[in-house]
Amino acid sequence: MAQCVQSVQEFIQDSFVPLVAALCSEEAERLTRKNNLGFSELVKPFCRLTSEVHMRDPNNQLHVIKNLKIAVNNIITHSPQPGGIRKLLNDVVSVSQPAEGLVANVITAGDYDLNISDRSVKASVPWYNNWKDTLMELNTSTFYSATTPWFESYRESFLQSMPASDHEFLNHYVACMLVVSSGEPEPVEQFLKLSQEQHRIQHSSEYAYPKWFIPNTLKYYVLLHDVSAGEEQRADSVYEEMKQRYGTQGCYLLKINSRGSNRGADEQIPDPWSQYLQKNSIQTQESYDDGPYSVISNKNADHLISDGLDNDIQDGLSNNFKAHPLQLDHLSDTSTSFDATEYIKTTTSPHESKKTSSGTPHGTCLTLTDHDRIRQFIQEFTFRGLLPHIEKTIRQLNDQLISRKGLSRSLFSATKKWFSGSKVPEKSINELKNTSGLLYPPEAPELQIRKMADLCFLVQHYELAYSCYHTAKKDFLNDQAMLYAAGALEMAAVSAFLQPGAPRPYPAHYMDTAIQTYRDICKNMMLAERCVLLSAEILKSQSKYSDAAALLIRLTSEDSDLRSALLLEQAAHCFINMKSPMVRKFAFHMILAGHRYSKAGQKKHALRCYCQAMQVYKGKGWSLAEDHINFTIGRQSFTLRQLDNAVSAFRHILINDSKQPAAQQGTFLREYLYVYKNVTQLSPDGPLPQLPLPYINNSATRVFFGHDRRPAEGEKQAATHISLDQEYDCESSHQWKELEEQVVAVVNKGIIPSNFQPTQYCLNSYSDNSKFPLAVVEEPVTVEVAFRNPLKVPLLLTDLSLLWKFQPKDFNAKHNGETKELACGNDMIGAEVIAEFLINSEETKMARLKLFPHQTGELHILGVVYNLGTIQGTMMLDGIDPSIGLQAGKFVYNGMSVRGRQDLEIQGPRLNNTKEEKTSIKYGPDRRLDPIITEEMPLLEVFFINFPTGLLCGEIRKAYVEFVNVSKCPLTALKVVSKHPEFFTFGGNTAVLTPLSPSASENCSAYKTVVTDSTSVCTALMSSASSVNFGVGTGSQPEVIHVPLPDSVLLPGASVQLPMWLHGPDEEGVHEINFLFYYESIKKHSKMCHRVLRHTAVICTSRSLNVRATVCRSNALEDEGKGDNMLVFVDVENINTSEAGVKEFHIVQVSSNSKHWKLQKAVNLSEDKDYKLASRERGKLCFKAVRCKNSGENYTFADIVFGNEQIISSASPCADFFFRSLSSELKRTHTQSNMFQGAVKQSFDEAVRLIQKCSKVDLNIVVLWKAYVVEDNKQLILEGQHHILLHTVGKEAYSFPQKQGFKKILGNSDWEDLEQESPEMVFLKFFRPESSSLPTRPTPDQLSNLIKTSLHYPESFNHSFHQKSLCLVPVTLLLSNCSEADVDVIIDLRHKTTSPEALEIHGSFTWLGQTQYKLQLKNQEVCSLQLKACFVRTGVYNLGTHRVFAKLADQVTLFETSQQNSMPALIIINNI
Repeated sequence: MAQCVQSVQEFIQDSFVPLVAALCSEEAERLTRKNNLGFSELVKPFCRLTSEVHMRDPNNQLHVIKNLKIAVNNIITHSPQPGGIRKLLNDVVSVSQPAEGLVANVITAGDYDLNISDRSVKASVPWYNNWKDTLMELNTSTFYSATTPWFESYRESFLQSMPASDHEFLNHYVACMLVVSSGEPEPVEQFLKLSQEQHRIQHSSEYAYPKWFIPNTLKYYVLLHDVSAGEEQRADSVYEEMKQRYGTQGCYLLKINSRGSNRGADEQIPDPWSQYLQKNSIQTQESYDDGPYSVISNKNADHLISDGLDNDIQDGLSNNFKAHPLQLDHLSDTSTSFDATEYIKTTTSPHESKKTSSGTPHGTCLTLTDHDRIRQFIQEFTFRGLLPHIEKTIRQLNDQLISRKGLSRSLFSATKKWFSGSKVPEKSINELKNTSGLLYPPEAPELQIRKMADLCFLVQHYELAYSCYHTAKKDFLNDQAMLYAAGALEMAAVSAFLQPGAPRPYPAHYMDTAIQTYRDICKNMMLAERCVLLSAEILKSQSKYSDAAALLIRLTSEDSDLRSALLLEQAAHCFINMKSPMVRKFAFHMILAGHRYSKAGQKKHALRCYCQAMQVYKGKGWSLAEDHINFTIGRQSFTLRQLDNAVSAFRHILINDSKQPAAQQGTFLREYLYVYKNVTQLSPDGPLPQLPLPYINNSATRVFFGHDRRPAEGEKQAATHISLDQEYDCESSHQWKELEEQVVAVVNKGIIPSNFQPTQYCLNSYSDNSKFPLAVVEEPVTVEVAFRNPLKVPLLLTDLSLLWKFQPKDFNAKHNGETKELACGNDMIGAEVIAEFLINSEETKMARLKLFPHQTGELHILGVVYNLGTIQGTMMLDGIDPSIGLQAGKFVYNGMSVRGRQDLEIQGPRLNNTKEEKTSIKYGPDRRLDPIITEEMPLLEVFFINFPTGLLCGEIRKAYVEFVNVSKCPLTALKVVSKHPEFFTFGGNTAVLTPLSPSASENCSAYKTVVTDSTSVCTALMSSASSVNFGVGTGSQPEVIHVPLPDSVLLPGASVQLPMWLHGPDEEGVHEINFLFYYESIKKHSKMCHRVLRHTAVICTSRSLNVRATVCRSNALEDEGKGDNMLVFVDVENINTSEAGVKEFHIVQVSSNSKHWKLQKAVNLSEDKDYKLASRERGKLCFKAVRCKNSGENYTFADIVFGNEQIISSASPCADFFFRSLSSELKRTHTQSNMFQGAVKQSFDEAVRLIQKCSKVDLNIVVLWKAYVVEDNKQLILEGQHHILLHTVGKEAYSFPQKQGFKKILGNSDWEDLEQESPEMVFLKFFRPESSSLPTRPTPDQLSNLIKTSLHYPESFNHSFHQKSLCLVPVTLLLSNCSEADVDVIIDLRHKTTSPEALEIHGSFTWLGQTQYKLQLKNQEVCSLQLKACFVRTGVYNLGTHRVFAKLADQVTLFETSQQNSMPALIIINNI
């Protein structure tokens, strides 16, 4: 049970007190009415004695009575009716509500912290977490118990309103006060009249009520004197007469009203009556007209306590009233409130009998002295009148019993004898027949024992009372008078409990038997209920909470909902007060109590019980139980007009992941909408409320700036740009940012400005939202909101639009306009409204809402606003395409929709940079919904015409690009940046280098072509060009390409078409190539400097040719070009598979371009000029290359044509793609060599570098081809080119980059084919790249390239050995310096071949003359030495026996050139 204010002993003592009747004259009643009080009300606060009282028991032993209280009541001549009692109790409970503003009571039970207090209605609903804060403030070491003042009020009123019965005397009057005013003409006569009246009421048969304890009732005569108005002498004289007539013990002069009614307003006198009167202020009973006494309500019945909307009533409450813990709640039910009923004479005038509202002050004419006089009066009455009378009566009863029963001396010795002997077994209650109707006559000795027991109980003589009750119980049981026996059992149990020192345990079985008898045999639920209330309180005091709970639950029944509710609630508190709290039982019984409260009409208590139970059920996954509780809370709150609570409860049902069926969810939703509508109607002009449905995934909100992308039109393909339909790709986003930084750096001369902000057209949870995004005026801002419907019923949102705030600003003028809210109209911001937006059951759906800013400033998107409604019926709506615009009226409303809003509040990313941020939880800002609207900017749209989706590797294709300016501003500085500049070109800088149109050649070639003379097949055709003409000049970024717009400006509305050549990437597969178009406005802006447009081209390339090339020095030192020439071997293989429909490839031209070398002629050209390669065929070409004469930055282009049409390789697009591939290759090798640059500087001297330079060549080969393709029975001619960049003598180069990705490029199966066909390719993976760490000494290959030697001699020489035994042969040794420095050379002819194999094959010979020569060769110089070889016999000889040593002229180190290993110089000596 809940904690009570009183202890159990105090509670029981106050429940059974001596009753004193009061009978007042009309004049005496008038005197007390000056204080707005009746006589019994006047003395009520003073009826508890402040000092101990002594009396003697029948054995003449002194007995001490502590804290005695008496009750003074007006005489009521009719028993209260059950209907009146029910109304009284109902009202008592209704008015007693938890007081507002008290500290919350928190009970810690197991793992639960339950808030059971005045705040419980708010605190226990799931959305209200204040009680947690309150809990933290409480001292955790103290256990707080819940108080239930409504239960205590109910219990007190119930016990007081119990009608007196004949089987017990506790509710019978012991004495009667006769009160007369001293101002009456004949006070003594008036006393006589009142005495007769009392005698008539007690002894006349017409009055069965009230009940009197003994026939000889004590009469106490009270003379009431009004000090302010009456004559004191007259009062004293009358009092003297009274003392002579009634004795000093039987009368009293009470002086009151020491103050006049016109007292000063500033005086403050305590009001001890308010707490007693308010308890009774709701009591009323039906009026009874029989007899001269009737019920008169002591309250203005017209006064209503309203439901909280009547402020005048609330303001009229006194301070005392508001502060009292049992105050009326301002939100109580609308009901008429009554005061306690009192019986006064019907002759009393109505204006006297009516009392003003409970806020009226009481005791206005009384001073503190008067208070003391009343207190003294009660003490005198008790000491001198009441207690002596009771003591005398007990003695008389004791004597009567002894004389009647023939017992010795006193009952004490008798009880000892009874209890010491053998006990008679008590009969079971089931064995007892129903004799509840048995009645004893008033003078029966059994009743005298009971009467004596009750008197002893009232004066706290519990031991004697217990003895009497026990004796009476046995007598009653012997007579089978069950009603009497039950009463004796009940009071015997209570007396045993209250005995000081607890000589015997509490006999709970007595109480159980009494309850069962009352309920089952006597059918008297009131008496059974009294037993339960007493016994439960006693069990609780002994911590027997389980027994108490069982007892309380046992008395719940269908006949009284209020009683059942209160007892169930107390049982719930028992469960939670156990040593091991049973919290779930507490919650379950609170739910049951709430249900019974609801049936009893106690809506507030029902709501409170459900809310307290909710604390246990919430968050445990018992969603159906939670839904039921919340639904009930919502309904009860709505009934009580607590609309906010109702909305919150229904909201909670909807926002939880409900497991309810669709029909139930629909019901919940309709109830919610209905309640919500009522809330909004109370304040139609208030702010829009927050709606719980549908869910919004705030972090998934995306914002898009700009117009929607236009789709492709015919052959025109619009730039992909960016749209909300594209998925976010982090890697791609980073690439776009790098491209933009690249082009911005180029525009700003290599420096990225500090205020640079990468352009973000689409903001989402992955983008960087730390800065305010920029939007352009007159361009839409689209917000994509992710709605989710958690219910199984569809939701219909109507008039859906964005909620925003706008602050206009002129960024150029640098002054701020005033902030304008939503009402600023469409002249600044236009908002798109979606008429109907349907979200099917459990569907996630995106809504795209647009705003159209018409002015610069700061825009803040706050949320969405819409009408939330449902659709009538259960029509299937899943088949409706959500992309179709929903027309108004398409769905049938069920008439219920509410207007509300939901805010978009996006949490920024967690900060994790500094130590403080890592150790705490901090979030950065997310500003995606706060764009800055900037000035008007140009807007570019790009269309691609005839843009291919598939190409062969190396294929050249011509397309067109259309640039359109769709804004009102001219744009300029148009550039395009791409990671793959080798993929496309817009042509050279000069018109001469760019072919005008494809029709310029006979085959509609993309190249610039010239018809050639058939005689010039073998030799090269020369031309030259500079890389600057093709945008690849020194220091420039090859990725950033200027778009050649006419006049460099695109005017508003204008469009221009430019040709674009495409070059298929060298690797097969699918390629995504990103283009970023950059452009600026002619007018410079403070916020936005430039704009960009994105395009991603997807090209699928298939294999064409695999080209490899090697260059080596020619040993032939001829006169031309100082004899500096090389051989170039080109190996071309057709690796195309037949899927592409390619029949064959034709090599139409091989071109070279270099600053130092050029192709001179083809060496092994066959008669047939046409070089065809069918599938898997390979061809080898050999060319002679010579050094160029020209110098400078210009490249020399040499074309060797195999057909009858020369492609000008120095013009677009051939040169463009060459230069782009060259620059990308240089960039790649440059980044790799940077890693070793420091080491190179430290470990290599100039000598080594010069030696290494000798083996370098910068000769680049372009192989141009045509492919014949059959497609749709038509033959097409495709063109293409492959580039091979030759860097080093003797090292093979390839037309596509050699990563480890040979397998990656060709696929595993093709790789295996290549391994079988060309095993030399296996070694590619072992080649070290040139950027690997350089050796400390030059390699033999590099040394052999420093000096090139050549022997000139006759292949065969005829000599007659018979004529001359020695054969001398002249030999010329040519030495060529290949380096760019002076070289000292030593030629040593003394070297002999030591290997026996060489001797066997070639024989031996001797050089004649000087055997060592020292020469110095200038840069690129060629020198010849005349030598003589001497032979002694015929044979084949190898002349390559000389050794050549060389060193740079200014270096000491000598390096030997290993020239003899190159090839043998064989000579044949013949004899004639």
